[in-house]
Amino acid sequence: MAREWVAVTDQRTGLGWLTAQLWNERVLVASAVFVGFMMWLAGLHLGWVSFAVLLLVIAGLMRTERRVAGTADRAMAAPVAPVVETGPLSDDLTAISAVLGALDAPALLLSARETVKLQNRAAESIFGAIAQGSDLAGRIRSPGILDMVRDAIGSGQPREIEHAERLPSETVYVVRIAPLAGPTTEPLWLLTFRDVSQARRIERMRSDFVANASHELRTPLASLRGFIETLQGPARNDLKAHERFLGIMHEQATRMSRLVDDLLSLSRLELRSNLTPDQMVDLVPLLGHVRDSLQPLAGDLGVEIVMDLPKHPVAVPGDRDELVEVFENLIENACKYGQEGKRVDVVLSGGADGVPVEFSVTDYGPGIPPEHVPRITERFYRVNVEASRSKKGTGLGLAIAKHILTRHRARLVVKSEVGKGTVFTVKF
Repeated sequence: MAREWVAVTDQRTGLGWLTAQLWNERVLVASAVFVGFMMWLAGLHLGWVSFAVLLLVIAGLMRTERRVAGTADRAMAAPVAPVVETGPLSDDLTAISAVLGALDAPALLLSARETVKLQNRAAESIFGAIAQGSDLAGRIRSPGILDMVRDAIGSGQPREIEHAERLPSETVYVVRIAPLAGPTTEPLWLLTFRDVSQARRIERMRSDFVANASHELRTPLASLRGFIETLQGPARNDLKAHERFLGIMHEQATRMSRLVDDLLSLSRLELRSNLTPDQMVDLVPLLGHVRDSLQPLAGDLGVEIVMDLPKHPVAVPGDRDELVEVFENLIENACKYGQEGKRVDVVLSGGADGVPVEFSVTDYGPGIPPEHVPRITERFYRVNVEASRSKKGTGLGLAIAKHILTRHRARLVVKSEVGKGTVFTVKF
């Protein structure tokens, strides 16, 4: 009990330390007197020198006992720290986990046994949560990726393949695996997935564009060449053939001219796509002008254009000529491809009290099958190739309209039902 009190006061105040020292000296003298008295009873007489040596011996024993007791007390009083077993691999995994978490591309850390050590959030969003230590083949079923992983781990060299997913949407990844260099206790491999879907889609669009443009130009050129050879040969002196062939040649030349004009217009729009128009255009008189210009065509097709325009001005930021091109294209298409309905409704709404401006064109023709609706604004895409060519379409009209509306910060919404017609809506 005395030892515990001494240990506590010795740690807190100087007064306690001094009291403890005096107490210890009293215990020392008392112990020496007691030992000397017992030796005197036993018949052993000690001199002053012997008594002093006895005091020194007892003091040394007490000091040793206090040192041992103090060490034990401090060990009992000190708070117990939790023991955490950390090795080089655990530290590396912590650092690697922080790095993988900052990546926006899916990444998996693999062991040489093809088990998953770590995965980042991007990988979890694609493959789901993968338990640490689970086999890679249990989550990724692609034979190409698994073969690449085995080959890379076996050879110790990086490997890379291109992998395409069809569901839920077409996605293309460049999958790469490489050994992870660093002071690790076991070999680790980093498997990454880089999404190149957009780049592949753009490449396919460019190749399709070149192929379609070449095809569109090749057909009228072949016709012109054939008719010219005929006029120079067998029909050299046939005046009736001259008149008929020249009419067809003029039609084909006009078709090529329209195609070239549309290509040039599309190219100009792409160059100016980031330039927002800064002028205000009133759509009410503009649509009146478009209706007047298309009345002859509508009359020839037997279609009535019915317009519902507000009485107040409806102004939007835009380029007047480009907006005329958009509305002419949409209304002209409705007249041509919705000819069976004999009627085209044009409605303009909004523009007052902060209501967004909307323009819609409705035809009552055969409609568009749902599988074609998402693609009708692609270049050269046609729902019916023969019908489009017979109506002198180039396959670029809706692509041009879409680019113009994108520049005007507007969007085109298409709703169609087979047998009931189609509605094109422009939302500013």
